[in-house]
Amino acid sequence: MENNVQNTIADVFDEIAQGLEDGNFGSRPRVGVTLLGSEHGEEEILRGAELAQANDPSIQVVVIGTLTDTKLETVAATDPEDAHDKMDKMLEDGSLDAAVTMHYTFPIGVSTVGHATTPGIGKGMFIANTTGTSDMERISAMVKNTISGIGVAKANGIANPTVGILNIDGAHQVEKSLRKLKDKGYNINFTQSNRADGGVEMRGNDLLQGVPDIMVMDSLTGNIVMKVMSSFLTGGSYESVGAGYGPGAGKGYNKIINIISRASGANVVAGALSYAGKCAKGNMQAKIDAEYDVAEKAGLAEVLDGLTAAPKKDDSVEEVKEPAKKAVSEAILGIDILVLEEAVTELWKANIYATSGMGCTGPVVMVAPEDEDHAREVLQAADYL
Repeated sequence: MENNVQNTIADVFDEIAQGLEDGNFGSRPRVGVTLLGSEHGEEEILRGAELAQANDPSIQVVVIGTLTDTKLETVAATDPEDAHDKMDKMLEDGSLDAAVTMHYTFPIGVSTVGHATTPGIGKGMFIANTTGTSDMERISAMVKNTISGIGVAKANGIANPTVGILNIDGAHQVEKSLRKLKDKGYNINFTQSNRADGGVEMRGNDLLQGVPDIMVMDSLTGNIVMKVMSSFLTGGSYESVGAGYGPGAGKGYNKIINIISRASGANVVAGALSYAGKCAKGNMQAKIDAEYDVAEKAGLAEVLDGLTAAPKKDDSVEEVKEPAKKAVSEAILGIDILVLEEAVTELWKANIYATSGMGCTGPVVMVAPEDEDHAREVLQAADYL
C-alpha cells in the first residue's frame, strides 16, 4: 500500500515537472512504435519517433526494436513478430496507451481510419477506411466505415465532422443507407461537392481539396488513396506526407493501434504517433461505441440486412420486352452502377424506353424528355433513386 502511494506521488511530481518544462499538464499518453520491418530501416522509424517526441510533448514515445542509441524509452525486440508480441502485451497491461506498427492483422469488423494531408490546399482529411474490413459485404462495410470515421474524428476534436462519399461503385447505395439512418435519428453532417452540380458523392477534385472532414470509401480504395496522398511527391517509394493509415476502429475494439506502411518515412511516422496520442487522449474507443449505439437505435441492423438480402425472383414473370425505341436525351443521375441495368429493366416494365450509360459524374439512365417525370416516379417507387 505504502509503495503504491509513493509511486503515485512520484508520478504526479513527474507530470508537474514535465508540465513546467513543456506546458502540457496532466497525464501524457504513452505511445509505442515498432522499429522493425521498414523498407527504410530501423533508423528511419527511430528518426520519426524522435521527431514526434520533439514536436509533440503531449505524448511519451516508447520505441520497440533493436536500437538503443536514443534518449527515448526503449524496449528490446529481436524481429517484427517479437516486437508485435511486446507491443500487444504492453497494450494489454496498460504500459502503453496506443501504438504504431506495420502489418498488423485486425479481426473482421475492424478497419483503419487514415489521416491524409490533401495536396489541393494542405487540409487534413480522414480516410474511412484504409486497411482491414469493417464487414465482409462491401456496401455494409462502407456504411460502418462512416460510423467509425465519425467516432475517430470526434476523438480528434471535431465535434460535428462533415461526411462525403467517394464516387465509386456502391456510393449511391451507401448514401441511401446513411440517409435512412439520419431520418431515424442518427446525425450525419453531409457535405456537398465543390463541383457545380453538388451532391454528397465526392469527385476526384473534392478528394484533392479535402472537401469533407471524412471521405468514405471501401478499404482497398482507401489504401490506394492513402499511398498516393502520402507519396505523390516521391514517386511512391517513400511516404513523406500525412499521418499514416490510422487506428483500427470498430464496435467493441479496445486497442488503439495505428498502422504505417513499410514505405512510410520519418515524417509520416511522427504524424502517426501524434495521431495515435490524440486518439488515446480523445477516448476513441468510447466515442466509436457511442456512435454505434446511436446508429443501432436508428435501425442500423435493418439497414444492413436490407443490403445483404437476396433479390426476390418471380419465375412466373415472362422476360421483359424492350419498348419501342425513341430518341433519349435526358439523363437521370444517382443510380448506383451495381443496379443500373435493373433500373433500366424496371422502366421497360412500365413501357418506358430507357438505356444505360456512363457520364463524367457516374452512371446514368437515359430517357426521352417526355418520359422523364414518369421515369423518376417509377424509379423512386422501386427504390432505385
